[in-house]
Amino acid sequence: MWTTLLTLVVLLYFIFTRLFIIVEMREEVIQERLGKYKKTLKPGFHFMIPFVDRAAYNQEMREQVIDVPSQTCITKDNIEVAVDGLVYIKVMDSYKASYGISNYKAAAVNLAQTTMRSEVGKLTLDDTFSERDKMNENIVKEIDKAADPWGVKVLRYEIRNISPSKEIVDTMEKQMEAEREKRADITNSEGHRQARINESQGEQQSQVLISEAQRQRRINEAKGRAKEIELVATSTAKGIRRVAEAISRPGGDMAVKTKLVEQYIDEFGNILKHSNISVLPTETANLKTFFEGVGKISSHTATDKTKGGD
Repeated sequence: MWTTLLTLVVLLYFIFTRLFIIVEMREEVIQERLGKYKKTLKPGFHFMIPFVDRAAYNQEMREQVIDVPSQTCITKDNIEVAVDGLVYIKVMDSYKASYGISNYKAAAVNLAQTTMRSEVGKLTLDDTFSERDKMNENIVKEIDKAADPWGVKVLRYEIRNISPSKEIVDTMEKQMEAEREKRADITNSEGHRQARINESQGEQQSQVLISEAQRQRRINEAKGRAKEIELVATSTAKGIRRVAEAISRPGGDMAVKTKLVEQYIDEFGNILKHSNISVLPTETANLKTFFEGVGKISSHTATDKTKGGD
């Protein structure tokens, strides 16, 4: 009896699982009837005829990330690099993905590797690092073109690592070190050159300021001398004008002559005092007294004339 009951339960479970199918939201199921494509089952509850219908393929409809294994590629300048990446795909047509190719994931990975080797071979080692975005775009374009008959859409491709060999890495490190030293030397030389330029410019500006100061000093001195000459000339002119006014007055002419005689006699007496040789008799020095008397007589005469005229 227990054997019959167990057999019945197994039979009912088998019939139930064959009779009904539940498709989840993230997938689509390909239904075949007697080995032929019947229809594509969308998410939900579906009825199937046991032993006639079957769920042939379950296709993941969400975006999928497939790891592209590392592979050795040769760059344009004949350098070996190991490159790996990630390819993002999505099934757009579950019918094509089921019947168009046996395994679209493996096909996408192989195509990505082939395209990646081709793209790396077009670039030098330095360009493979700087042109990574362009390489990703080209790989996506090529894979998407080939994957269209599979009902698969290639959304994007990302190169994960580009790893040169150890010898190349050592060479690159030495090259970078030499480049850094070169930039340091250039920076130092630029600094020295700029310092010399600054010093020469500072010295030039200093000389300009000194020359400007000297020029201004000479201008000020010239202005001072000109002012002094102007003042002296003005004073001299005033003095001469006063002398002329005095000479033009009555008795002025005689006063001038008398003054000239006095100066002559004074200078002549000084010459005689300091001279060791006498050229003229010493009595000549007494001429001063004579001329003083003449001056007094002239003064009295002028005074008498003035009174007589009055």
